Parts: sequence; structure tokens; C-alpha cells
Amino acid sequence: MALPHPSVPGGRFRPSAYVGEAVPFTVTAFREGHDRIGVQVRLFSPSGDESLHRLSPLNDGFDRWSTLVAPLEQGVWRFRFESFADDFATWEHAADLKIAAGVDSALMREMGAQLFDRARGEKKRPGSDKDLLYDAARSLRDPDVHDDTALQIVRDPAIAALFDARPMMGLVSVGKDAELLVERERAGVGAWYEFFPRSEGARRADDGSVISGTFRTAAERLPGVAGMGFDVLYLPPIHPIGQTNRKGPNNTLVTEPGDPGSPWAIGGAAGGHDTVHPDLGTLDDFRAFVAAARDNGIEVALDLALQASPDHPWVAEHPEWFTTLPDGSIAFAENPPKKYQDIYPVNFDNDPEGIRAEVLRVVRHWIAQGVTIFRVDNPHTKPLQFWEWLIATVSAEEPGAVFLAEAFTRPAPLQGLAMAGFQQSYTYFTWRNTKEELEEFLGGLAHDTADFLRPNLFVNTPDILTEYLQFGGRPGYKIRAAIAATAAPTYGVYAGYELFENVARPGSEENIDNEKYEYKFRDWEAAEAAGDSLAPYLRMLNAARRAHPALRQLRNLDIHWSDDEAILVYSKHLDAALSPTGETDTIIVVANVDPHSARETTVHLDTTVFGIEPGTSYDVEDLVTGQVWTWADHNFVRLDAFAEPVHILHVKENR
Repeated sequence: MALPHPSVPGGRFRPSAYVGEAVPFTVTAFREGHDRIGVQVRLFSPSGDESLHRLSPLNDGFDRWSTLVAPLEQGVWRFRFESFADDFATWEHAADLKIAAGVDSALMREMGAQLFDRARGEKKRPGSDKDLLYDAARSLRDPDVHDDTALQIVRDPAIAALFDARPMMGLVSVGKDAELLVERERAGVGAWYEFFPRSEGARRADDGSVISGTFRTAAERLPGVAGMGFDVLYLPPIHPIGQTNRKGPNNTLVTEPGDPGSPWAIGGAAGGHDTVHPDLGTLDDFRAFVAAARDNGIEVALDLALQASPDHPWVAEHPEWFTTLPDGSIAFAENPPKKYQDIYPVNFDNDPEGIRAEVLRVVRHWIAQGVTIFRVDNPHTKPLQFWEWLIATVSAEEPGAVFLAEAFTRPAPLQGLAMAGFQQSYTYFTWRNTKEELEEFLGGLAHDTADFLRPNLFVNTPDILTEYLQFGGRPGYKIRAAIAATAAPTYGVYAGYELFENVARPGSEENIDNEKYEYKFRDWEAAEAAGDSLAPYLRMLNAARRAHPALRQLRNLDIHWSDDEAILVYSKHLDAALSPTGETDTIIVVANVDPHSARETTVHLDTTVFGIEPGTSYDVEDLVTGQVWTWADHNFVRLDAFAEPVHILHVKENR
């Protein structure tokens, strides 16, 4: 046996899944000659329960076998593949061919009868099985039996089923034990929403200055976020902000009194990473905010940015944690040509043990306040070994901890962070916009790296306003949200997306008047009342995700075809045996990824991937509009970007 999955390249790290995820267990297995084999995977749950799952051949010509299992217990699972000579399958295949051809019929009947006698002798085989096998063996030995009758026994599905459940095994080959880490569902499934608490409830005083929003005023926004169906609220850093080199509006170096600065310039006279900004309130206020979020069905995710403003207590207490230049100054953070004069990056080569202890202390502190989800800023600029250690240490103490890697970097370090333990990863999704780009990208996420990398498809961030959104108008916003929400079980939206905020600062990929450097004033309710909000569309998407378990899976995405270069087609299917609802669930997404046109084309579906025989018709309901159509393998579609650019179709019935 070779090439087992789930696995991680290199073998150092163990693969991962989340509770309820349909995980493909796949292996290459073969033997010499023409005799048939069987393959199974033996699983041991964290609590010690053992289960056996039969694999089926993929019939791809490469001797690959696979089955889907949805583990429902959190923890480390063990598994191993086993292959064996399948005596019944070998006889069944040979007897079917030979008896039908009138070759060695008597010999094949006797071989089958002897096989059935052996099976009846097994102590653990049920009595009903033995009765069926006794009658079949007697019929096969009847000298007057006709070949047609013998063939009915050879092809009897009831006999095949009992041997499938309890195969006659010889020459058993056992693979090595392997491990699968199964984490809580939120590690792989969730709709994220990001807002700046200082903007929620901010108001202008009579003198024109701005009074910051607080955790108490931000809590008033929680029902609105929950009402759109989001279940994770991500907060940028909530700590004191430095005064030295504080950035002004639009990332300028000139500030005016009252400019709040960037939350990522962490640390000041009021404290550092274990402190809340006095403008936001107290630690008690933050705990109350977390509790209010929980009451609304929302978990709070906190930013973990391992960097410091020049005013951070670390700078005075631990100058060795930073890089000192030849002129005696401390190096600022840079991402050429960008320069962050308000931030010092931590140098992990200096006093690594001290830095480890401090970061672990900070993480434990916030876990004690009720936070178990952390969005990590720029983890690819820190040592991989550090993250491997930190996540393993924290997870051992708090198995529900989730770390999201904000690593817009090259594939190797991005994937390395995921292998090292990050439960979720930002990806290149925002820059994959054409049909061809999305087919390759989404297919890779679902099938190439899913054993260790879980994507979080954020549609925008405070730093990322792509040209697609700048110039795609409202259709562009709908298209990107629909694809993100249906292609992956975890996706995210930064506040303002629902208001179509699409004006960029000249020469950049950021919103003008960026919220990183100033307060934002938004009237969510007025925009929705006026029909100027995407909130109802986001609400629909999140409702679909909750109603359809196929959308809460990653590995079940299959790309289909269309005759138009701008019409993207994919499906997501979940069998009833793996579904929490006990019902088969199939979703077909057809998206016009050109936000500037109406497109007409024919969509071509491989219906076998969702269990429908080619040529069979079936009804589909569009979850966007409620319309119902009868579809088959080839279907005409018209998608007007200025009306509804995306079909999200639920397969209703197989006619």
C-alpha cells in the first residue's frame, strides 16, 4: 500500500479535520495477478472506540481506494489501512464471467458452495446470514440447477451485501498507524465579521472632536451582526495605542489632536498587549462585551499582533527583543515600499525563551477573559518553530483554541504555517477573480491542501480593496460574497462591505479615509431601510449556509463546465449518511464573474458526482430568488450582473 490520505507532505505533521467534516480516507493498494482485493480503514476514536470502514475502488486506473468518514469526536484519532485477498469478490467476478459463457460452470458452482460453507462456519456471522448462505450453497450443488439460476445467486445483492459487511479475508496486509487531529467545528466552519469597536457608537462632540465608541456602545451593534447570520466577530487590536510617530488619516505622518492612530501600533503609557485601550473601557467592560456576544450566538476573535509601538512597555523593559541598527536606533517595521514608523517588529532571535514566555502569558490572559479565537497578524514574519510551539502549548491547555493566520505570502510559508498548527489561513482569494483563476484556486483548496490547510475566504480587509471591488460596483460585491460563502465553510467580511465602500486611496489597494487611522461613522439601519445595503444578501447567504450542511464542508467541491469564459460552475454534495440532518444535500453554484455584463450560456454538469444518473431530470430551487426549474445534464442559464449575478441552486428531487 502507498500514498495514504489524509496526510501532510513530509510526514512530520499530522493532518487535521473538524468535527463533522467528511474526510476522504484514500490509499493505493494492489496485488499480483487477477484476484480481487478488499481495502478497509480501521479508526480508533480519542475515547477508544474502534470502527471499520470499507473503501471502494475509484476506478481511475491507478489502484486507488477511498471512503468518506465524518468523525464526530474532538481529539486525536488513530487510523490504519488494511488490505486483503477478497475471496468472495474473486469468485463472484470469475463465476459471473465463466458461468455466463458456459465455461467450467460446475466447477465455479462448487467453488462458490465451498466458500459459502466456510462463511457459515464463522462464529460471529449472524444466523440470518448463515440461513441465506445455506440455501445458496444447496442450490449451487443441485445437479439440475440451470446456469441462469446459478447466475442469479452469483449476482444476488443480498449475498454481496453480507460479504461486504463481513468479507472472507486472506493474506491480510496492515499499514502503519497514523493520526488525525479532529478539532471543534468552529475551527473549520464559521461566518466572520470584522469591526472596529471604537467606530461603533463614536460621535462628534460640539467642538468637532470625536468621542470614541466603547465596548458598551459596540455591544449595541451585536444584534445587527448576529441578525446577518455571522457567528464570529473579529476585533482588531483593542490595546493602548502609542503616541510616538502616530499615523494620521490615510497613513500620513502628520497628526492632529484627537487622531486615534492605528490599533496595530500597540502599547503606550496605559499598558501593552494585556491591556485594553482606556477609550474603549475597562477589562470588566470587555468581559461584558464577550458575554453579550455569546448571548447573541457570536464568538469574539481577538487580534494577536506581536509588535510594539515605540511607547510599548516592552521597549523600555526588554530592548533586546528588538533590532538595534548601527546608528543605535531601533528598526521600524517595513514591507517595502511601505514603512510603518509607528511600529517596532519583535526580533525572535534575541531572547527567544523570554519572548515565548511573554506571548504565552498574553494569550493565556485573553483566554481567561473568554476569548479562544485569535487572528494572528503577519505570522509569516515570525519563526515557524515559535508558532508550532505556541499553538501546541495553548491547544493542550485549551483544546477549543483557534488561530487564524493572516499570512498573505508565498505558498510555501503559507502552507508551512498551516502544517505547524494554524487552524485557519487567509488566502489569495481576493486576487483570484476570473473563471479560470477561481477554478484552479478553489479546486486546489478543496483537494490539494485540505488535509492540513483550512481557508478563511475574507472578501475584503481594511488593507485590501481590490480593483475588482473598486470597479465592479454592487454586482462585484454580490459575486465575491456569494462565492466566498458557498465555496468554503469559513469566510469573512470587513465592516463597510455591506455599504459598498469601494473608493480607494489613490495609488493604493486600501479604502480612502481608512478606518485603521480614523473613526468611521455609518448608519447601518438607515442604509438597509433605503435599500442601499448588502445586509439582506449576506443574511440570505448565511441562512443558506446554516440550512445546507453541504456548504459547511470544504473537500466536497467539484468544478463543472460552461460554454462561457465568465460563468463559473461548481457543486457541493453531502450524502445522507454523512449529513447531520440525515438527508442528502446538494448545492449547485453558477456565477457570472464578470460584474459588468449579462451572460447567456449552457452549463454542463457531471451529475454523477452528486448521485444522479446522466440524462435524469431533477428540480432545483434558487436560494437567491426562490425560483424553481427542472434541470438535467445540460442547462441554459442567463445571469445579468446588474440583476442577480449568481444562482445558488438546491437540488430538490430526482425525477
